[in-house]
Amino acid sequence: MAGEDIVILPSHALVLLDTSVLVHLARQDATGVWIENHFALTARADRPLISTITEGEILGFARQRNWGATRMADLTRLLGEVVRVDAGLPEVVDAYADLTVLDLRGGHNTKDNDLWIAATAKATGAVLLTCDYDFDWLNPATITVYWIAQVK
Repeated sequence: MAGEDIVILPSHALVLLDTSVLVHLARQDATGVWIENHFALTARADRPLISTITEGEILGFARQRNWGATRMADLTRLLGEVVRVDAGLPEVVDAYADLTVLDLRGGHNTKDNDLWIAATAKATGAVLLTCDYDFDWLNPATITVYWIAQVK
């Protein structure tokens, strides 16, 4: 997707950021800049959503890699610009249960955190932006997923 035309999301569509997207935005690397420019995340009427699962993943990612005070401050600022959706909400829990059944029956073996993130997208009706293929089997029948290639 990177390097292609701008993807226009419907103005009414909520956007949920996968951890892979949030990492690029936090790093402000070429892929993160591409994501911001092409999806106009800060210009949207609705702020992007993240699952509390994503929040935990990115904080663990940053701490494991010993991000310094400046990068952690940038991450904190970024987390303050998104809307957190609690994975414990009844709608998310119900969607997780449904996706777990689909995953097992389909033989996909999706990681639990990815199922929680997908459940958040399903429960909120949000479009999921991701840089990995973990959600391909769900698109478009269960949730809408936009895959983003890393910019080199």
